[in-house]
Amino acid sequence: MDAPGSCCAAELTEYGAIAVSGGDARAFLHTQLTNDIEHLPPQAACLAGWCSAKGRLLATFLVASHGDGFVLQVAHELAPAILKRLQLFVLRSKVKLSDASAEWAQFGVWGDGADAALGRLGIAAPTQDLGIARAHDRFTIRLSARHYLLFASAALRAETQSRLPQGDASDWALEEIRAGRPHVVQATQDLFVPQMVNFELLGGVDFRKGCYPGQEVVARTQYRGQLKRRMVRLRAPQTLRAGQDLYSDDTAGQPSGTVVNAARGEALAVIPLATLEHGAAVRAQAGGEALEVLPLPYAA
Repeated sequence: MDAPGSCCAAELTEYGAIAVSGGDARAFLHTQLTNDIEHLPPQAACLAGWCSAKGRLLATFLVASHGDGFVLQVAHELAPAILKRLQLFVLRSKVKLSDASAEWAQFGVWGDGADAALGRLGIAAPTQDLGIARAHDRFTIRLSARHYLLFASAALRAETQSRLPQGDASDWALEEIRAGRPHVVQATQDLFVPQMVNFELLGGVDFRKGCYPGQEVVARTQYRGQLKRRMVRLRAPQTLRAGQDLYSDDTAGQPSGTVVNAARGEALAVIPLATLEHGAAVRAQAGGEALEVLPLPYAA
């Protein structure tokens, strides 16, 4: 745990970015993503997913308004393939998509002194969650009162890094796990409908907006009680990895769960609701040591 008033920061090389611009950029994203982009304010960001026709998440984004368009944070390893696939839907729309991963350095800034650290960069920390503040080719998004994502232009990467206290990216990953925020990576693409990873609880799904790929499946899951699995937080004595199978004592040795993200002995994982209801042990291997189920900061 960070000492009172302390702050850590780390460059987040596991994240990439996709830039979306042009006169139809907002409308295009609104018709593709699970959240309401049409009414996203310029000083706000939102979580959003991009689904297959079967309603399974191909990517999770943090969508930020920027300039005349948007910057979409996405897993770095997914950015090229997601960009290529998104471009298939542009058709005649006035939209330009590009891989902006090299244009933006991304940093996690966290701890009780995070506001002060941003202030030293000339950025007044946003006062609302998912609010955006900008200054000097940098912008920051508040994820919580002590937890910020900072984007700096590539030209300012070295200067930004030198002016931030140095931490470890795995500690940031642990902060994200404890916040219950899932990130789809290559190993977990096309595995989960948004509700399996609690995306609607995090505000990443708008059920009032119009159609988007997979919308019917997502809506049916929500309103017809068809959700059979949910994401939980676990503590494990061994290293887990995204996409790894998990086992529970009520499934007779067959894989029943999947790791979503993992860091420093903790993980987010999707497991059957029946397993939770029965209180059955969850294990990394059939017959292995039971994993501890930990609370999330929101009701699942």
